[in-house]
Amino acid sequence: MAQEFKLDIFKRDDLSKSGVKGLRAEGSIPGVFYSYTSKESIPFSIKLETLNLAKKSGARIFNIKVGDKKQTVIFKSVQYHPVTDEVMHIDLYGVNMDKEVTVKVQLILTGNAAGVLNEGGVLVQSLNELEIDCLPSDIPENLNIDISHLNLGESLRVLDINLDEKFTLKTDSNQTIASVTQAMKEEVVETEPEDEEMLEGDGSSVDDIGAESSAEGSTDDKKSEEEQKE
Repeated sequence: MAQEFKLDIFKRDDLSKSGVKGLRAEGSIPGVFYSYTSKESIPFSIKLETLNLAKKSGARIFNIKVGDKKQTVIFKSVQYHPVTDEVMHIDLYGVNMDKEVTVKVQLILTGNAAGVLNEGGVLVQSLNELEIDCLPSDIPENLNIDISHLNLGESLRVLDINLDEKFTLKTDSNQTIASVTQAMKEEVVETEPEDEEMLEGDGSSVDDIGAESSAEGSTDDKKSEEEQKE
């Protein structure tokens, strides 16, 4: 049975941008609750401290109060700031404990790949979560995937995972979860001597410079001949 956690949320009426900024400045996060029984959506706010406690609890099912009624909800989505990773907005979705829901569950790779330990390969994880259908009470905190059998050049796909019968896989079964690849070799790039780079950089050649000197010399000779005639 999945662990439950009580969330204290507060209905919010000010939906303006300034109102949202004010909430965040006070240490609260804006959110929206969606009911499964109707198309009703209710804007709310939650204290950041409460949200952090909920995340640390490991619970996947949460209890809230909407008006005078108790509701069972799950986190449908959480939006993070692209730079700071701060939580910017959350969506709570009401659930019926007797009906399956679609959720994304984090993948945890366990073990040390043989191709990394014995062949000097590099482990590359391409997928961090799986989307599954299950009853709310069966939502796992995460899914552990053993990758110790992976040799160099081998990969593990979604279809290779043996999921419990209570889970229905929604993620494309052909997606790669992890692979062991050859380590990249560093290439040594040879650089030209600095003197040659300087000559190439100013756009002139040795012949050009000599031609300029000859031209200047011929001009001086002509001037001296004219002075002698005068």
